[in-house]
Amino acid sequence: MKRQMLAAAIAIVLATGTVHAEVIGKMETPQALTESRLTALPPDQRAVWQGYLDRSRGLMAADKAALAAERVDSAAVPAAEPKPGNGMPLKNPAPWYGSADALRVADNIVSYQTPAGGWGKNVNRSGPPRQKGEAYVHGDAGKPEGWSYVGTIDNDATITELRFLARVITAGHGARKAEYKAAFARGMEYLFTSQYPNGGFPQVYPLAGGYHDAITYNDNALANVTDLLEDVALRQGDYGFVAPELAARAAQARDQAERVIVASQIKAGGVLTAWCQQHDPLTLAPVGARNFEPIALTSVESARLLNVLMRDPAPNGAIVTAVDAGAAWLKRVAIHDQEWTRTKEGASLAPKAGAGPLWARFYDVATMRPIFGDRDRTIHTDVNELSPERRAGYAWYVNNPASTLDKYAKWTGKVSTAVK
Repeated sequence: MKRQMLAAAIAIVLATGTVHAEVIGKMETPQALTESRLTALPPDQRAVWQGYLDRSRGLMAADKAALAAERVDSAAVPAAEPKPGNGMPLKNPAPWYGSADALRVADNIVSYQTPAGGWGKNVNRSGPPRQKGEAYVHGDAGKPEGWSYVGTIDNDATITELRFLARVITAGHGARKAEYKAAFARGMEYLFTSQYPNGGFPQVYPLAGGYHDAITYNDNALANVTDLLEDVALRQGDYGFVAPELAARAAQARDQAERVIVASQIKAGGVLTAWCQQHDPLTLAPVGARNFEPIALTSVESARLLNVLMRDPAPNGAIVTAVDAGAAWLKRVAIHDQEWTRTKEGASLAPKAGAGPLWARFYDVATMRPIFGDRDRTIHTDVNELSPERRAGYAWYVNNPASTLDKYAKWTGKVSTAVK
């Protein structure tokens, strides 16, 4: 009975993050990738990273110059009103991707591809193609046009466009199939070019500075890229049209991404645990992002990274160690007998027998206690201390890792004991 009472008490502390609530710090702004930071690298690495920076700046300048040239001596193009959704369904029956509706979306995708080869986010592709001089990304209504997320892997951008084009190409219809294939190849080249020398990917490319330069696991950005690279490398299903040379490059990029995932896994007290939402591109140290996203071990993104590593058909010892450690961490910080509820009126965590497992979105690296960020950059140990907008407007507790642990139970039984 005493053991059960103690376990229940620990669960409550872990779930709420408190014996008493407190503000434990403030978000720190991560550093952009700049020349001044390259001086800390060994001499043999500086040239490679400097070349990466130079290419990024050149592509940014080319993107902006191309749009400016379109607008010379032409009337201003009104910005389209943003619409919800992305307009690129990926689960329709295969024949649909040869339909007029699908081809219209594909034409829209091609028209919005930047000269660098990527796509912006939050543009619904079910609308008309981009007009000459129209921005690559639609700003929010009432806000002035800016250069924001023009080329990104955030919010599934670029990856969804490439996957949709692959389905249309595989459907085999349309006079513009060759153009779709060319756009797909340019999009893949964009991913290869945006990949850091160590295998990571920034959130925005060409580089935009700030936390956008960090290696981005947040919202599964890098995991989505790595899964696409794996599919392209295999040349199966929707990707049977991919040339062997392109598939080989995709396999190489996938391997590099897996290596940086393993290398950036965080040790706490000498024990491998999980990952942060972002990691510094040079040091791989965990860094923060938006004001309410502090440095922390993150359950959602870490579970997804474990899925990526478990997909490797021939995992090496480093991958196996990383997966075993990550799964052990998820089990250790799971929360039971608590229920997280979000409604229009707000959000709350409350005891409920038999509920769970749940995971906090963020855990303090040193204490493993759940932590929560607010828009004023404060970091809290109690979700109820957040402003109402942030408390209800973010997924502070999740259950996604449960499916990863189910996969792990099957995966670990298949991995050769010789590898372990």
